[in-house]
Amino acid sequence: MDILLSLFRDINFDWLAQFQWVFMLVAAILGAYFILFALSLAVWVFRDIRTRSRDPFAIAFAIILVLVLNLPGLALYLLLRPNDTLSENYERSLQEEALLRELDNQVSCPSCHRPIEPEFAMCPFCYTLLKRTCPNCRRLLSPSWRGCPYCATRLAESTVTSDQTQEVSR
Repeated sequence: MDILLSLFRDINFDWLAQFQWVFMLVAAILGAYFILFALSLAVWVFRDIRTRSRDPFAIAFAIILVLVLNLPGLALYLLLRPNDTLSENYERSLQEEALLRELDNQVSCPSCHRPIEPEFAMCPFCYTLLKRTCPNCRRLLSPSWRGCPYCATRLAESTVTSDQTQEVSR
C-alpha cells in the first residue's frame, strides 16, 4: 500500500492545471445543454397540455413537474396526462350527438311503436293510417296539416277520407 501511495506522490499533476480551462468549457457546455433541454421539455409539455386541458392548475402542475424532475417528470406527465385532446373530445361529442339525433329522427308507428319509414302512409304491421292523401293532387300529407302545401287546397277536418279507406282495403 505504501508503494502505491509513493507512486502517486511522485506523479506530477501540473499538466491538469494547464487543461483546467478545457474542463470549465466542457462543464459550461454541458450545463447550457441541460438547461436548454429542460426548457425545451417544459415548452413541449406546455404545448401538449394546452391541447388536452383548459385547467390552469393542471397546466402549471405539468410544467413544474417537468422542470423540477426533468426526465422522470416527463415520464410521470406522460402517464398522468389526459388520453384525448380537447379536439378529439369535441369530435367524439359531435359524433355522439349526431347518432342521438339520428336515433331521435327514427319514425315509429303511434299505435304499435314499431319503426317505420317516414314516407309510409300506413303502418305495415298494425294498418294504422299515418298520412292522408290530398284530394286534389293525391300527395301524402301529415294528419296534422290543415291544407296541402303542394297545391294549396284546404283540407276537411276529418282525418280519414274515403280515398284513404279504399287504399287501406286494397
